[in-house]
Amino acid sequence: MAAKIISGTEVAKEIRAELKEKVGKLKADGITPGLVMIRVGDDPASVSYVKGKEQACEEIGIWSETYVLPDAATEGELLVKVEEMNKAEHVDGILVQLPLPKHIEADKVLNLIDPAKDVDGFHPINVGKMLIGDPYFMPCTPHGAVELMVRSGNSPEGKHVVICGRSNIVGKPLMAMLVQKKKHANATVTVVHTGTKNMAEITRQADILVAAMGAPEVIKADMVKEGAVVIDVGVNRVGEKPSAKDPSRMVAILKGDVDFEAVKEKASAITPVPGGVGPMTITMLMVNTVIAAERRATRSK
Repeated sequence: MAAKIISGTEVAKEIRAELKEKVGKLKADGITPGLVMIRVGDDPASVSYVKGKEQACEEIGIWSETYVLPDAATEGELLVKVEEMNKAEHVDGILVQLPLPKHIEADKVLNLIDPAKDVDGFHPINVGKMLIGDPYFMPCTPHGAVELMVRSGNSPEGKHVVICGRSNIVGKPLMAMLVQKKKHANATVTVVHTGTKNMAEITRQADILVAAMGAPEVIKADMVKEGAVVIDVGVNRVGEKPSAKDPSRMVAILKGDVDFEAVKEKASAITPVPGGVGPMTITMLMVNTVIAAERRATRSK
């Protein structure tokens, strides 16, 4: 029996509907949530990502503005813009789109963002608060993965979750979220990575297997326990194909970190790529921006 498909697109719609209601209440109280995005240069992927975030803001009712600095902008110029947004009272969230040009040190920029406006959840203060179980903002992609588990009826509570990958963006923060002694966490967590010996022996123990390796289809069917839940965080561009809507235009062929066709015959539930964790990332960014606006509303009373 083939696995149930966990649709990130559908879960994201559900969360965005909830956010619209919250934004409506905030506006009734005179607070409009505001997100500022800063992009350096015209990297096509970055342009596309920022556009997607702008559209999500518009859909939910969040005010947004994007500042575009030229490729040649100095690190100092970017830092000045971040500091300006830190001081702007109407701005609830600040997002600096990565990657940045090589002459700009990303950590220096991200660390300057006010932790109270760090809606990506990358600031060391927010990372530390998450680790001790007192999060201010949850990083968007791993938080989206947890929401998919919970809202699809696959809560990690009491389960053995194996995370494949130890990045600062997904693997490590997801581990920190799931080990907490609280609802929708309380899991036994194992992290495997490129230094792990006999990885398949460990992944086959997982009740929930999370793939975040950054390589296409590395998780094969023989690495998955019968009936496991599989959350595929990977998004790998493996080529191009004509668009279904406009055959004259080429679009990327995307593959996850999981061999989807083979694994779906063994798993009880699985996320697709695209349409799985991907739509959740921007949605959780919207969640963080609304949380920041709610905190501003509380402070202003």
